[in-house]
Amino acid sequence: MSVYSIIFSPTGGTKKVADLFANAFAEEYKEIDLTDASKDFSEYAFGNEDICIVSVPSFGGRVPAKAAEQMGNLSGNKAKTILIAVYGNREYEDTLVEMQDVMQAAGFVPVAAVAALAEHSIVRTFAAGRPDKNDAKVLAEFAQKVRAKLEESCAADISGNEQSGEFIIPGDRPYKQVGVFPSKPKLTEACVKCGICVKACPVQAIPEDLSTSMDEEKCISCMRCEAVCPAKARRVAQPVIDFLNEKLSAGAKGYKENQLFL
Repeated sequence: MSVYSIIFSPTGGTKKVADLFANAFAEEYKEIDLTDASKDFSEYAFGNEDICIVSVPSFGGRVPAKAAEQMGNLSGNKAKTILIAVYGNREYEDTLVEMQDVMQAAGFVPVAAVAALAEHSIVRTFAAGRPDKNDAKVLAEFAQKVRAKLEESCAADISGNEQSGEFIIPGDRPYKQVGVFPSKPKLTEACVKCGICVKACPVQAIPEDLSTSMDEEKCISCMRCEAVCPAKARRVAQPVIDFLNEKLSAGAKGYKENQLFL
């Protein structure tokens, strides 16, 4: 049996959650970065004894389109998978059920799921400081519970969970429609033409010569370019942040707990 942590984490928040869970789940695991645009993920094939911890952020209540594409290119071959949707204190809505559908279509068997909190990638005041010490404790304890369940079931055909409907997570089908994201990071005069953002962009929306800010049709507002820029030369305009803060604040108040499904 091999354990894999498969992550789509443009700004690092989702990876923090994934690492907390994976480190408690297994002493050793291999990490696969779904944001790496240079990789052909159709080359990854797993076996029915493997366990894959798959973690993605929730973008407007959905799986980011690029993450769904990369996940769908994997070959599960009945590998067990734990689904982790990470959101910035508003709602994750249909993210988990979409993850479940994508992974099942790729041949994986979901056995557990988590909806976890991390700092919002644009409005940083939402879920600021998450995941925190309490999150780490909750995720570690749940990882051990999932591990124990899998160990108890290792001699049985646990794919029955997939067929029996016992594994139920929140969300609607059809999924909610994806809205238009106004938060496209703009290039500023601070740019030093280092090209780090070009290589880091998971959808290859930034031209190599940096002649323009980005291809806004390709951009998924993941904030990866802003996160990796050493010169802080890419940023979302403050009026846009203020607009999002006002629009989302009603649903993003308070301390929300992680939701666990087993």
